[in-house]
Amino acid sequence: MNRDTLRLDKWFWYARFIKSRSLATKLCNSGKVRVNGSLIKKAHQSVAPGDVLTFPVGPNIRVIKIIKLGNRRGPAKEAQALYEDLQPIDQIAKKIVSTLAPEPAKREPGSGRPTKVQRRAIERFMGWLKGK
Repeated sequence: MNRDTLRLDKWFWYARFIKSRSLATKLCNSGKVRVNGSLIKKAHQSVAPGDVLTFPVGPNIRVIKIIKLGNRRGPAKEAQALYEDLQPIDQIAKKIVSTLAPEPAKREPGSGRPTKVQRRAIERFMGWLKGK
């Protein structure tokens, strides 16, 4: 292997995107990772500085550009120096907000407990009560 390339699974682990090397290997072998737009199905794929990676991390899709390869799994600051995030942070924040559950409907303070009719209307709306 050249000194200017590194295995993809090792790079994921060095850059702290994946918690363990075996999980990084599983991600690479899953066929969900793209290097410069082409699907990768093997963890031994070599990557070099300048390559663009697209891969899922939880519910998000990350798009990053490799800046350096690194030679160890160091602290977070060192890991962040290995790549440049090509996806704007506001897009990531919008995706996170959209995946959160909406706030439940709130009653006005001081209006007291719902009456029997109001309670049944709420139950019908929520799908808990079958009928009228």
